[in-house]
Amino acid sequence: MSDPENTLLIETTKGKVVVEMRPDLAPGHVARIKELVREGFYDGIVFHRVIDGFMAQTGCPNGTGTGGSGKKLKAEFSKEKHVRGTVSAARAMDPNSADSQFFIVFEDAPWLDGQYSVWGKVTEGMENVDQIKRGEPVRDPDKIISMKVAADAA
Repeated sequence: MSDPENTLLIETTKGKVVVEMRPDLAPGHVARIKELVREGFYDGIVFHRVIDGFMAQTGCPNGTGTGGSGKKLKAEFSKEKHVRGTVSAARAMDPNSADSQFFIVFEDAPWLDGQYSVWGKVTEGMENVDQIKRGEPVRDPDKIISMKVAADAA
């Protein structure tokens, strides 16, 4: 674990996932994610949209993909590629509509490059992400049990 302040420890119903956050790519997104994590926002939230061979999406307090924390984020697009394990901000058509929802790609997704704000990468536990139950919507979905910034997890 390189930087505990920019490392997320996510305990899911399928096991532990470690994400290295990238403030060098998306400082606003990383700051907001850490703020929400420290408020306990993500604890208990489901993976509401999981598409086989594509991605697992979470971060909606309604569990449907229709909600967020109420604070829109300005797009922070970069040249970073959407490769297996990339963590990126979900958004609506408006590039500046990302909020609390995010997704983890199962496989390389080059059509997303430059269109979504990449803010992290799974460094451990991708095999657990692979086990997340699929669906749109997901029946009896897997969830985030707890999500912590490593610096806070004593």
